[in-house]
Amino acid sequence: MDTATRSNLYRFRDPQALLHPYTDAIENENEGALVMARGDGVYVWDETGKEYIEGMAGLWCVSLGFGNERLAEAAHRQMRTLPFYHGFNRRSHEPQVELAERLKALAPVPMARTFFTNSGSEAIDTAIKLIWFYNNAIGRPAKKKIVGRKRGYHGITAAAASVTGVPANHAGFDLPFPGFLHTDCPHYWREGRDGETEEEFASRCADSLERLILAEGPETVAAFFAEPVMGAGGVIVPPATYFEKIQRVLRRYDVLFVVDEVICSFGRTGNMWGSQTFDLEPDLMTMAKALSSGYLPIAAVQVNERVYRGIAEGTHARGTLGHGFTYSGHPVPAAVALETLAIYDEIDLVGQVAKTAPRLQDGVRTFADHPLVGEIAGIGLVAVVELVADKTTGRLFDPVGKVGSYLMGRAEEHGLIVRALADRAAFSPPLIITEDEIGEMLARFRRALDDTANWVAEQGLA
Repeated sequence: MDTATRSNLYRFRDPQALLHPYTDAIENENEGALVMARGDGVYVWDETGKEYIEGMAGLWCVSLGFGNERLAEAAHRQMRTLPFYHGFNRRSHEPQVELAERLKALAPVPMARTFFTNSGSEAIDTAIKLIWFYNNAIGRPAKKKIVGRKRGYHGITAAAASVTGVPANHAGFDLPFPGFLHTDCPHYWREGRDGETEEEFASRCADSLERLILAEGPETVAAFFAEPVMGAGGVIVPPATYFEKIQRVLRRYDVLFVVDEVICSFGRTGNMWGSQTFDLEPDLMTMAKALSSGYLPIAAVQVNERVYRGIAEGTHARGTLGHGFTYSGHPVPAAVALETLAIYDEIDLVGQVAKTAPRLQDGVRTFADHPLVGEIAGIGLVAVVELVADKTTGRLFDPVGKVGSYLMGRAEEHGLIVRALADRAAFSPPLIITEDEIGEMLARFRRALDDTANWVAEQGLA
């Protein structure tokens, strides 16, 4: 984003007091941060009073929008009743028990048990540790390697960042750890060969995974992690037959399938679960974000009966499961999550998404003839518009990310929050967004896109 645009948007607000995630710290020292003051529905306002449509639902999470009084009241009620209790040493409390039962009933495939964490990253770390514990318990101590995908995103704790396949999450951190492998990114738009169909590309991805497993030794490969739709890696929708072929390989070599539903769950892809949208059969499944509509930190890992039974026997042999967090299943976030799920049912959130999603998907495709736009993709209420230097060849800008950052700044100037994933502009609005609000969101984006095209021409970047 250019300095002139930033100076109009941002004010210095004690820039040396906070180390921001996903931020250039020196840039923040020089230019300050955009400070939000309040939110209502799909809108947020900064401390100057400027209004924005929150086109990313915060960070893919505020499914019910801002200012939901029922969620605030659920938190308040639980705070007054039992503000804290834990799950260690066979303790529990009603919100945690009820939420686990509710999630078991909602699961897309039969699941046996739920372990609560505080974030999607912790859920992924927990899944990895449970898989290692499980294989030790059933006598397979060598079966420990974890396979992720290039551009897959699974969080930023040390193990989660290792299974993540985004170089920026590895650089400077000495990651990934040994034993973490990465297979092909299923991005047909970028990775498909000339004349190759989606199904042929999917077959090539599955063959590549199989070769990796065989090269490492199937007796050493424990699990494969995947998002139904890749989120932070660029909003990549899998090609036709991809997961069907991938799951066939995993079953052939007894590799556990971990589905990361942190972004895709609770309606985002048009079903309650992304696993339902793409016919996935996970052995373990993680969730977070929309579990509480982002109002309080809570996440979870579910395991099927086979995995649970192995873990249970392992805990019995050792006398304990030596893993847990002080705030695992905290009663206040659990109560808010229960209220969130109740609201989803009452308003038929999945049905609402089915009605409004075509407005977003058809709307983003109206940008197809814009000179800066390459790929357009999406499903449900998640979409992406890619910026390219050459529309005919799909050539990317050099350096990647500069134009996307400028577009993000212009969108903010026009009252819209989107996320630049390099030069891919992502949309993931609150799931309660109306068709009219989607129309206004896209109109603001078009103005920002036109501004960016003018700037690209002035800078001679194309």
